[in-house]
Amino acid sequence: MVNASNPALRFLASSARHGGALLGGGVFLGVLVPPLARVFHPVIAPSIIGLMTLVLLRVDIPAAIGHLRQPVRLAVIVGFHALVCPVIAWLAVEALHLDAGIAAGVVIFATGCAATSGAAFARMVGLDPELSLIATLVTTIALPLTAPPMVYALIGVDLAISLPAFMGRLALVVGLPLVLSIGIRRVVGPERLAPFGPAVDGGVVWLVLVYGIGVMDGLAARMLADPLWVAVAFVAAVAADFGFNALTTLVLAPFGWRVAASAGMLSGNRNMALYLAVLPAAADARLALFFALCQFPLFLSPFLLRPVYALARRLA
Repeated sequence: MVNASNPALRFLASSARHGGALLGGGVFLGVLVPPLARVFHPVIAPSIIGLMTLVLLRVDIPAAIGHLRQPVRLAVIVGFHALVCPVIAWLAVEALHLDAGIAAGVVIFATGCAATSGAAFARMVGLDPELSLIATLVTTIALPLTAPPMVYALIGVDLAISLPAFMGRLALVVGLPLVLSIGIRRVVGPERLAPFGPAVDGGVVWLVLVYGIGVMDGLAARMLADPLWVAVAFVAAVAADFGFNALTTLVLAPFGWRVAASAGMLSGNRNMALYLAVLPAAADARLALFFALCQFPLFLSPFLLRPVYALARRLA
């Protein structure tokens, strides 16, 4: 076996087996070691492209197509994710009378598309990576059509998402990895790729970690400037992530617990990086800080919620 004979491949395979713990502990490095975050910040975009390429290499194409053949189920998952969750978030922050910046952050968070790492996280905890990938792509493509009107209707913030600029970014972080993965599959062949599967999963873990450390650039200083607000915002970010994870899983349980838990993970783990470039100048300056804090529950969820996902697999 290839993995047994090569130390680098064995290391990557081991990283995949301990991916949850690595991500859960590594996400704090960007805050505890600010110079490391500064080093990794410029390579955020390349790490995302590499991540998507490796994720696509591991996708079971027939299984992914199978999810497209169930359009009603996919529409319900995406609709709940993009349209129902923001309303629930708005009702919650209104009832709790949260600080305006935190309240806006929670609502905007709830309109976000699924995180790019969704399929990788699903594979890591034994959920459905193919469904996660398809749902991630659909929620990402639909974002310019769903998020701006929802955010404006609920909290009056105008998210000026430029469709041409967004589609250009989408082509970079999705289209390019798709081309690369197809090219690698054709050149190498499925049979020769198969033994490298665990090592590819380990590579995904390290690329997600590079991204997570990089997005923490400058976070430590901002946290020290207003620690009380940060503490409340952190609790709100964790509650939003884990809350939508649990709520989506319960609501979609009629589709089966494994499908529901996969959708729940996507609903809790959302891509905030796309919003940082489109926040209007008049928006609360602390929104960017809230979005950075959302990275903590995202990276911790595969580690902390692993027993919950294991239960969902047993119930499936």
